[in-house]
Amino acid sequence: MGTLTTTEGLDVGACKHTVRVRETGETYQCGSSETILQGMARIGRKCIPAGCLNGGCGVCKVAIRAGEVHKSGAMSRAHVTEQEEAAGVVLACRVVPDCEVELEVVGKMKKAFLRSPAAPDEQNR
Repeated sequence: MGTLTTTEGLDVGACKHTVRVRETGETYQCGSSETILQGMARIGRKCIPAGCLNGGCGVCKVAIRAGEVHKSGAMSRAHVTEQEEAAGVVLACRVVPDCEVELEVVGKMKKAFLRSPAAPDEQNR
């Protein structure tokens, strides 16, 4: 399980850390001064569902399975409980990587995002 530190406002320079999404196997480089979601969006990837981009919708909920992150802002208790956060479940738009990170998507759109695009008539066979 990954670790969450609460060093808001930490200046960690311009290092890049690899972020790996377990479901898709995709990896991308995320700067140490951008959130995991900002890093993904910067390079045009869509491996983590995104909604409001500021912690209000909960769509980008992920579980940090390896590595460490720190919060870049408040974690919405409407979407992530204190117990979930302690277990490494966070909003990708509110955390910044401190090192290489591996995560799983657990947000509201996980099923829709990971579903294979089959034609409606193929689903009914």
